Amino acid sequence: DYEQKYPPDPIYEEAQPNSRVWRVCIDEFQIFDADLAEDARDTVDVLLVFAGLFSAVVTAFLIETAAKLEPDYVQLSSSILYEILVVQRAFVNGSAVDLDPVVSSPNALDFSPTHAQLWINGLWYTSLSLSLITALVAVLAKQWLHQYMSMTSGTPLHRSLLRQFRYEGLQAWRVPLIIGLLPVLMHLSLGIFFIGLIIFLAQL
Repeated sequence: DYEQKYPPDPIYEEAQPNSRVWRVCIDEFQIFDADLAEDARDTVDVLLVFAGLFSAVVTAFLIETAAKLEPDYVQLSSSILYEILVVQRAFVNGSAVDLDPVVSSPNALDFSPTHAQLWINGLWYTSLSLSLITALVAVLAKQWLHQYMSMTSGTPLHRSLLRQFRYEGLQAWRVPLIIGLLPVLMHLSLGIFFIGLIIFLAQL
């Protein structure tokens, strides 16, 4: 009960910077803000952990599949060394050069990844990008909440006005809406990853 918690103001001083009405406003603001920040922080913390683990998993898959987007230079080097060895033997023995048509074919230098490989890597890179964006926005949201809940000094009137200014800024920047959309973005990233995983498993 605010009437028991705070003494009554002197007459004609009910609207002064240190009056009871502003102290009561601060108490009510703190209760409202604590509930708001607690729900948002729980969502952001869960998303940060999940986004970090999920990004690590997607990166591990990309390390494996990204190598298939370029030629196997080890195999190409082995083929070239084999051709050089065959030519040298033929030169020493004075015989005709007889290269394996598969190795000596100029098509060995031509490389083009399959459509499935392009789709898999495209989907997984998109999934990784969305996951990292989610983590970045979650960190920014956590900083916004920390700044919003930080204590300030001054008279009760000053603190009440500053809190209202921060609250209006939080609403103007749609911070609650952004935090609410982060799980949707994370689910979209997860769905895109599973689509690429299905295509990847179909190639095995």
